[in-house]
Amino acid sequence: MATEIKAPIFPESVADGTVAAWHKKVGEPVKRDEVLADIETDKVVLEVVAPADGVLLSIAKNENDTVLSGEVLAIFEAGGISAPAVPVGVAGSVEITERNPALNPVVSDTAAVPAAQDQSPAVRKAVAEAGINAADVEGSGRGGRVTKEDVVAHVAAPKAAAPAAPATAVSLAVGERVEKRVPMTRLRQRVAQRLLSASQDTAMLTTFNEVNMKPIMDMRKAYGDRFEKRHGTRLGFMSFFVKAATEALKRFPAVNASLDGTDIVYHGYYDIGVAVSSDRGLVVPVLRDTDRMNLAEVEKSIIEYGTKARDGKLGIDDMTGGTFTISNGGVFGSLLSTPILNPPQTAILGMHKIQQRPMAVNGEVVILPMMYLALSYDHRMIDGKEAVSFLVTLKDLVEDPALLLLDL
Repeated sequence: MATEIKAPIFPESVADGTVAAWHKKVGEPVKRDEVLADIETDKVVLEVVAPADGVLLSIAKNENDTVLSGEVLAIFEAGGISAPAVPVGVAGSVEITERNPALNPVVSDTAAVPAAQDQSPAVRKAVAEAGINAADVEGSGRGGRVTKEDVVAHVAAPKAAAPAAPATAVSLAVGERVEKRVPMTRLRQRVAQRLLSASQDTAMLTTFNEVNMKPIMDMRKAYGDRFEKRHGTRLGFMSFFVKAATEALKRFPAVNASLDGTDIVYHGYYDIGVAVSSDRGLVVPVLRDTDRMNLAEVEKSIIEYGTKARDGKLGIDDMTGGTFTISNGGVFGSLLSTPILNPPQTAILGMHKIQQRPMAVNGEVVILPMMYLALSYDHRMIDGKEAVSFLVTLKDLVEDPALLLLDL
């Protein structure tokens, strides 16, 4: 029985999506819960899966087509073995097949090559950057799926000597400058839009300070192994900053507030977004109720979100809301920066690289591991005194973690 495969129901904040890729062809057998297509929105990539074992009869929306919430993507037949040579509802199928054989192939006895087609967003990006044909990569994943590691191994493997090019082939002259033009992803477009809006529509100002990381580093050295054995996760720096920021937000509610038109919304909860870099761009999953989380729970949540971001599995709910954001450019070597606000939030904390620097301590020069901190804030909502006091409080809590335990 033929059924309609529809796009997911998008949240109110998502108007539409784009068909990023089809992983299955017309006429190709699929199993229940296999990924049929990826729908890219301005926030996340959503997977459309097969409702049962069956076969695709036709595709209504091709790659790069815009789709609305619940719109029909394809026609699917449960329990089907093969699709008709002429796809359902498609006129002039021979002509269409010649123009776009990847989406509307004529069924034949030739075996399909699903491993090269069934790719995650990370694999597609790696293939595009390497400039190779995905069909040439041997997949080692489940069901023969190609993984990012397969692409890396394929590129690194020694290549057989290529056959001589025919006389009619066109080659680039040595030293010729090459340009490559690719469309921005919806996520990149959305990030660009929000960053531009933040810089134009807010009175953004940044204040700086520096923090001595030696106390935390000593604590990690003394208790790191016991912490990992007890909780099953490593003790990182980010959990200290999340907990210190949570305590500082309690003392300065304006930094945890947001603006809604001419209204100030003070939040009685602490949902901290942690900026994560993914293959598709910058995403900000949110840690919920950080005041109720311990260090181990924070570390586990960050690792889980990081894995989801790399695999393109972050959901819209994972990134919705947030009352404050932390961005750690230090993992990429940034020594100092001015982070841009994440509206409607009124502040964002920027962490940076830990650098050994000479510091004056009790009249003596001491080499200490120092980190610059940057707090960007909306001056319409937060006064300079509050912003500076917040950052100093956070610095004190990080430099003396016992204050967090003793609630001082």
